[in-house]
Amino acid sequence: MDRAFAEIRTLGDPVLKEQAKPVVSFDDRLVRLATLMSEAMDREEGVGLAATQLGVLTRLIVWRHPDEDDVLRVLANPEIVEQSESCSVASEGCLSVPGASVEVSRPDEILVAGFDLNGGMIELLLQGLVARIVQHEIDHLDGRLILDRATPEERRRAMKDFRERTAAAQQ
Repeated sequence: MDRAFAEIRTLGDPVLKEQAKPVVSFDDRLVRLATLMSEAMDREEGVGLAATQLGVLTRLIVWRHPDEDDVLRVLANPEIVEQSESCSVASEGCLSVPGASVEVSRPDEILVAGFDLNGGMIELLLQGLVARIVQHEIDHLDGRLILDRATPEERRRAMKDFRERTAAAQQ
C-alpha cells in the first residue's frame, strides 16, 4: 500500500459506486490501509472514511467522534445488526462530494458488528452523531453516497454546489 492510495476519490469516480469485498486477511497490509485512511481523513478534516473512498474495494472504515475522545476507531466488515425505529434528519457532508451537504434521515441508534485489525470480533452500540458517521461510512462500502439518500430537490442543489465548487477549483 503506498501513498498513491491516499487520494480521496470524488463524485464521478466509478469506484464510489462499487460494492466493497469482505476483509479476509488481518495482516500488516490491512494495518497500513487503516493508517493511510486515517491520515487522509485527518488531512481533509473529516470524521470518517471508507476504504472505497481511496479506491480500495475492502470493507474497512475508520472514524473519530469529534465530540468525545477523538480516538481513532477502525472496523473491518462492519454490519448493522440492529437499528432503532426512531430516526433523525441532519445535514451531512462527504469528503467524496466536497462542498456539498444534504439532509439525510438515519436511525438514531445502531448496533454494529465487525472486526478489529487483529480479527477480533467487536460489537458497538452507537447513538447520535457517531451512529450517523458509521452508517455513512457503511453506505460507502455498499456503493452509496449521501446523494443517493437525498430528496430529488436536495440532490439537485447539492450537485449544483458540487459543480460550482469544482469549476472554481479548476480556474
